Amino acid sequence: MKYMMLVCFDAARANADSSADSSEQDGDESFPWLDEVTASGVRVDGDMLRPSSEAATVRVRNGEVLVTDGPFAETKEAIVGFDILECADLKEAVQIASRHPVAEGGSIEVRQFWHG
Repeated sequence: MKYMMLVCFDAARANADSSADSSEQDGDESFPWLDEVTASGVRVDGDMLRPSSEAATVRVRNGEVLVTDGPFAETKEAIVGFDILECADLKEAVQIASRHPVAEGGSIEVRQFWHG
C-alpha cells in the first residue's frame, strides 16, 4: 500500500532556514533516514519543498479564482517536504515516519493513498 508522508515544521523556523546558503541544502550531505529508506526500497519518491513564503494558495469562489501569497495565514506548521512510501500497512508507515529527524521537532502526517 502507498502512503504519503507530509513532513511539517514550524513555519517561521522553516522560513528562517530558507535563508541559509542553498548549496548547504542541495549538497551531497548524507541523510541517514533517507539513505536507509531508499536502500530498503520502501521510499518511492519524495523531496523538500520551497519555503511557504514562496507558496500560493488557490481558491475558487463563485467561479472566481482567488490566489493569495503563502499558506493559510494562521498556519503554525508548514509542509516542508514529502515522501511516498510503499508499506505493508499503516503500522509500518508510522514506524518509518517515527524515525524521520523532523518528527522530533515537527510532525509527520501519514496518509494512505485513496487508490493504490
